Amino acid sequence: MTIRRSRDVPALVGAAREGDPRAVARLISLVEDGDEALPRIAAALAPHTGQAAVIGLTGSPGVGKSTTTNELVAAFRKAGRRVGVLAVDPSSPFTGGAILGDRVRMQDHATDPGVYIRSMSSRGHLGGLSAATPQAARVLDGAGCDPVVVETVGVGQAEVEIAGLADTTVVLLAPGMGDSVQAAKAGVLEIADVFVVNKADRDGADATYRDIQGMIGLGERAPGQWRPRVVRCVAARGEGIDELVEAIDAHRAYLRDSGELATRRVRRAEAEVEAIALGTLRARMKDLRRGDALEALARDVAEGRTDPYAAADALLAQLG
Repeated sequence: MTIRRSRDVPALVGAAREGDPRAVARLISLVEDGDEALPRIAAALAPHTGQAAVIGLTGSPGVGKSTTTNELVAAFRKAGRRVGVLAVDPSSPFTGGAILGDRVRMQDHATDPGVYIRSMSSRGHLGGLSAATPQAARVLDGAGCDPVVVETVGVGQAEVEIAGLADTTVVLLAPGMGDSVQAAKAGVLEIADVFVVNKADRDGADATYRDIQGMIGLGERAPGQWRPRVVRCVAARGEGIDELVEAIDAHRAYLRDSGELATRRVRRAEAEVEAIALGTLRARMKDLRRGDALEALARDVAEGRTDPYAAADALLAQLG
């Protein structure tokens, strides 16, 4: 079997389960391309998913996300864990391609069979992820990776979509990257389970640490609810990574013991199902656009024979 071009789903899933990186790569490529085999891939992976801890890393450009990811992978590998990494890079508005620099920064693990790293282009998708990221994470989960680390684009304060995908969301901040309290106002504080003050050897790190602790203290939490941890790191020197792993593992234990893990995964599944259903509806809408139905309804609205709500109802009836 030539894995590079194969659509033999059972064989690909079997090979991926055995750790074949080419099979994993082929499955993720089919996912990214929206291949017609995607439903069969999802069905074949389903019995093997739900085991991996999904860890999301986000933060503004320059805070050290890729360096921190690299060090986290090393720590997980030292503990004997098989690790999957999805690094989402911004895509070019002209070609749709991406620099995919994260893979370059993680060359330390390029020859390690226990690490699978996939750089993905966002392809213009907003929210810091690629539209294919959730299904790609399922592939890595089904292939036996635990944890799966997802690093977002990190192009501003709107990268909060990761919270819907990850079990544990890690938000990186660094001194000298702007007002840390202002950064926390745009939704980042609400999604973070663990904060990392990276480059903690720089001037202003103590102030950043205090600011985040103060913001956390202002938040309202029910008794027993998780209080976000704040960890100081110098990822470029590997300092503070053990403490970060400990915080991530502590949050994982909290999720499991409190029942929140199951709740989060149901919400994640709801979002996945909704996204797939909406994608199917968009495809059907495109088919209608190729015919005369939409144009005829639009003409009726434009000439006052009907209203847009009635026309929309008529269009939805045809979709059924």
